[in-house]
Amino acid sequence: MNKAFVREDASDADDDGDEPAGAASLPAGAKNYLTPAGHAALRAEFEQLVKVERPQLVQVVSWAASNGDRSENGDYIYGKKRLREIDRRLRYLTKRLDNAEVVDPVQQTNLDQVFFGATVTVMPLGSAAAVDVTYRIVGVDEADPATGAISWISPLARALLKAREGDVVRFPSPAGVREIEVIEIRYA
Repeated sequence: MNKAFVREDASDADDDGDEPAGAASLPAGAKNYLTPAGHAALRAEFEQLVKVERPQLVQVVSWAASNGDRSENGDYIYGKKRLREIDRRLRYLTKRLDNAEVVDPVQQTNLDQVFFGATVTVMPLGSAAAVDVTYRIVGVDEADPATGAISWISPLARALLKAREGDVVRFPSPAGVREIEVIEIRYA
């Protein structure tokens, strides 16, 4: 069918997958591990959407609907679209929080190995610029590679799990197989 005959907002229709585009999905049967800070951030976002943003938007949409013709009412059209986005995000957050298992790295007893929540300093091997890099192994919803927070399901984190200081770890990367040496492991 020609795109000219398809409703523009057809992509906004709710489907079974409430996961936002670009969100990393968990492996089948895996738990949604989160640090206490990550859990608090998800909970705060949920509360903000439920208690502040959604009620304000409902008022705007209600006001816009009372103005009459809804077909050319920008406030109504865009308000309804934003409500669908908020509701989709709320469903996603509800699923993630319901399945969350909070793991506090401070309570880790085996401090000489890398586990979830560890902050690991590594040194790349085989490159001219051998500069130490620090990564934190966090939950899927907390990952932010720009700040060194990597998801526990990433290839690098999976390679680092159970490693000890001084171990050399190999892992696949877009540039090919790389080797790194574990310099330090901290739980904070």
